[in-house]
Amino acid sequence: MTVDMAVETVRDPAHGYTGEPPGQGDGELRVILTYRSAEQLLIVVKGQEGWFRADLETPATVLWQLGARLRALWSDLVVHHQSPDGSYGEQVGGYPLTETVDLSKFAPVTDELVARLAREGYGLLTKLLHGHNPRLTGVRDFLMDALTRPEPLRVTFDSEVQLPWPMLAVDPGGCGSPWEAFLGHRHQVEQNDRHPWDHAPLAVRDRAATSLNKDTALDEVGRAPEVHQLLENRTRLTVRTKGSELLDALAVRILAEDLMYFWCHGHFADNGASGTCLSVRLTDDEHVDGPAVEFRRFGIPRTSQARFKPFVLLNACHTGRAGAPGALKHLGQELIEMGAVGVLAPQIDVPQVFAAEYAYEFLESYLAGERTAGEISQSLVRDFAEKYHNPLALTYGLNCGIDSRLDLAS
Repeated sequence: MTVDMAVETVRDPAHGYTGEPPGQGDGELRVILTYRSAEQLLIVVKGQEGWFRADLETPATVLWQLGARLRALWSDLVVHHQSPDGSYGEQVGGYPLTETVDLSKFAPVTDELVARLAREGYGLLTKLLHGHNPRLTGVRDFLMDALTRPEPLRVTFDSEVQLPWPMLAVDPGGCGSPWEAFLGHRHQVEQNDRHPWDHAPLAVRDRAATSLNKDTALDEVGRAPEVHQLLENRTRLTVRTKGSELLDALAVRILAEDLMYFWCHGHFADNGASGTCLSVRLTDDEHVDGPAVEFRRFGIPRTSQARFKPFVLLNACHTGRAGAPGALKHLGQELIEMGAVGVLAPQIDVPQVFAAEYAYEFLESYLAGERTAGEISQSLVRDFAEKYHNPLALTYGLNCGIDSRLDLAS
């Protein structure tokens, strides 16, 4: 008898014991960072040649702080770069690198900033692997050799300490230009902390089901109207403008969306003695954060009687960051925990005009169903660098979903 197959978003075939998706020609590299103790991390590297493992000598807290420092440098040097004298045709004291996507006329500035940030990214990667233990030396030699080869890889960092992986870099001195040193430019890169399970199947459909979860105050920013129209024309679109609507949707046992797009503000809320927690807000004052989402999913089993398996483009400032180890999980982490096949989000305060442009380019390609999220995110890093001399695509981090592809013919 004829059986309708579900619309699926393909992800990480190794977990599902299936063959590799068509078109996955690049090699694969997996790096595992896991705690041995409160400060001691074990690194395990799996490449095509086998497994390598060693204890890291840099404490976990130091690595976490250096990751935060690198994000802050990107924000300070690029987003908050000021024009001191108006020499580039901008108002004195303005923020010229945030006002347009095409930074070609600022090439001398961005080249200098990218060179500095590449050195900083290389410094963090060097610190991560620094040490004199023979096993660690072997891991370092193997990993650096793999990352510096010209062939692109699909690189998974299965790490309990989440670092800004695309913004890390190999030695810029060994590259054609500092732009090419960044891991996000050289390779497809993801942070992976997902544990997939079988979700409820869906009936076959002719269009993807999507949602636009937005703050209407951002409706006219850059290409935001075109993003809305793109989703309206090519998908079955649900628009939500209130946090309460979003939380109610997330409480449903079967949420049949292939893609969720967030277009709103992200900010850190003070939780008193427990520190800060990252939340987003749509048009209303409802705070949507990790705990709020977790509470709505209480009691929903991780079985084939439930479904939450969208790819999520979380286009709000800082939402690509994880909560500190042992602290409350941020929104993106909880969406992964709920079952999202992947979350793509900025790790710093990205300018709104750039964010809208990035969203349009990513969604247009992803909805075509021909390339994976990993392929698209890497190509956008290269495209924005080559066409516009703009490095900000490197600030978008992919949490799971490197092999995710919209597949309506499954």
